[in-house]
Formats: sequence, structure tokens, C-alpha cells
Amino acid sequence: ITVTEDELQQEGDRLRFAKKLVKAADTWAWLKNHHLNLDEFEELVRNKVLSEKVAHHLFTDKVESFFYQNRLDFMAAATYQVTLDDYDLALELFYAIQEDELTFPEIAREYIPDLQLRRAGGYKGIQRRTDFRPEVAAAVFAATAPEIIKPIVTSKGVFLIWVEEIIQPELTEELREEIITDLFDVWLKQQIQQMEILTSFDSNIDKQASEDSLMQA
Repeated sequence: ITVTEDELQQEGDRLRFAKKLVKAADTWAWLKNHHLNLDEFEELVRNKVLSEKVAHHLFTDKVESFFYQNRLDFMAAATYQVTLDDYDLALELFYAIQEDELTFPEIAREYIPDLQLRRAGGYKGIQRRTDFRPEVAAAVFAATAPEIIKPIVTSKGVFLIWVEEIIQPELTEELREEIITDLFDVWLKQQIQQMEILTSFDSNIDKQASEDSLMQA
């Protein structure tokens, strides 16, 4: 696995664009701020490209099987949420919505203290199953959207959740890259742990050998 000069140039340009380093002076200022010289910057770019190529080499052919084996984890939901301290109040609001006496936005405006979240009506965005607490995920993904689900008691409070949409997972190119990166990160951590174990083992062997040598002396 090798890195070409064209690949280095492309990754360097991408990194500068991401950091908004439009002018040469901007780049030099960024390098100085991060205590890097030009050679170190080029080495950083080379390692980034090399890591991506190794990751693809090792895991591209494993993406589909991983995706289908863990398909449930990639399910997502668009939800609105209000967190309360009182279960009885949450239950009362739940039934009020079911009876069309209140709407979720009205409840959000009344009971959400955070200004931005209140303005958004309690919208939590699109989250994957793994982003939710287990007890919350079980209820959310059992819902028939759009639906208000019964209040859920957790250690963080009582959750009143409106499930707007359940989104079935699709293996897009973006998700492929994410899976490859995640698999590579796990693999890399395993390699580092194995190296640490071997280093510790070798160190113990050397220590024991030294002690044996002293005893013999």
C-alpha cells in the first residue's frame, strides 16, 4: 500500500479547505499555532491517506455483512422530546395529546427550559437506535409513527416523546465509509493492546532474566 504525490496533494488541499486556510499566510499561521513545521504537516497528511487506504484494504469487503448483521442499530428516528420530573404530570399530558386537548408544541413551549430546544418544539433531530438509552430505544422503535408514546421513566427524568418518523437504514456511500472507519478504529485499538501486552510480557521476561542472573552471581 503506497501513497502517491497526487493523493498527498488532494488530501492536503482538502485539509486546508476544511480548516479554511485559503491563503499561504493562513496555512503558516495554523502550523505555528499547532507547533508543526511543513515536514510534520506533510507527514500528518501522509498518515491520514495511508490510514484510509489500509482501512479500505482491510474492511471494504466486510461492510455489507456488518451492515446486515447490525441493521437494527442503523435504524433512526426523528423525535420531539420533553423531559419532566413528575410521572403523573407526564401521563396527564400524554392523555391530553391523545384526546386532542393539547399539542406537543404547546407542551414543549410550556415545559422546556432550554430556549433553543423550546423554539424547536423539542425537536431532537434524527438519531440512530444506538443514540437512545436502551429503555427509550425499545419504546421509540416499537412506535407506529407519527405517534406520541407513553411516558418513559429513566434516571435522567421522565421522557415524553413524539415519534415523527421511523427511518429504515440504507447502505449509502456515506454509511459505507463510516462503517469502514469504525471497523478500522476497533482493529487499530486491538493491535495497540496486543503490542502493549507483548511489550509488558517481554519486559517481565527481561526482568526475570536479570533477577536470575543476579541470583546466580
